[in-house]
Amino acid sequence: MQPFRILVVDDHAHAREAIREILSSYENFEIVGEAKSGEEAIEMTDQLMPDLILMDINMPGIGGLEATKVIKEAFPYVKIVIITVSDEITNLFEALKKGAQGYLLKNIQPSAWYEYLQAVALDEIPMSEDLAVRILQELSPKKQADKTENPLSKREQEVLDLVAKGHTNKHISSILNISEYTVKNHLKNILQKLHLENRVQLARYAYEQGWVEK
Repeated sequence: MQPFRILVVDDHAHAREAIREILSSYENFEIVGEAKSGEEAIEMTDQLMPDLILMDINMPGIGGLEATKVIKEAFPYVKIVIITVSDEITNLFEALKKGAQGYLLKNIQPSAWYEYLQAVALDEIPMSEDLAVRILQELSPKKQADKTENPLSKREQEVLDLVAKGHTNKHISSILNISEYTVKNHLKNILQKLHLENRVQLARYAYEQGWVEK
């Protein structure tokens, strides 16, 4: 199996070195390049065609969010995970709007980095329970969307309930006594039906619509 090819984008050399050190222990990840700015990230994506970009959010010039938008428009296959020291929920939502697949805090444990990026490689893209709670806190009554009819089947609704609470595919398969493959297919169907791209968007939309209990 070919290693998952990663481009690291951060304007601080020590941050890039720390990421390199974390990932060097894992054979299934390979850092193929490092960029110091959004402009470099765009150029190096074209040159290196990485599978994943770890993108710092705050950089001089073209910042991480704008670089993410440009790269996703040109190379939609590339997965982008925003890395930052800030856990501001509005930054997460803005990153998702620009096309990012995930959001990773720099100060979490190295083992958590690996677990998260491994899930990204497997197209699972987990959402933490803490993030699920923060989405709820963000959604005041004024932010509630107009309700639409729920198009999901009973089983899809069960999967949705667990996704919105931050459970991984593995946990969902155990709770519902179905295979992870089945969970993954249910999730794909749900996202397609609702025209959404990832678990975080799904959780937020489900809470807005009142389809899951708060």
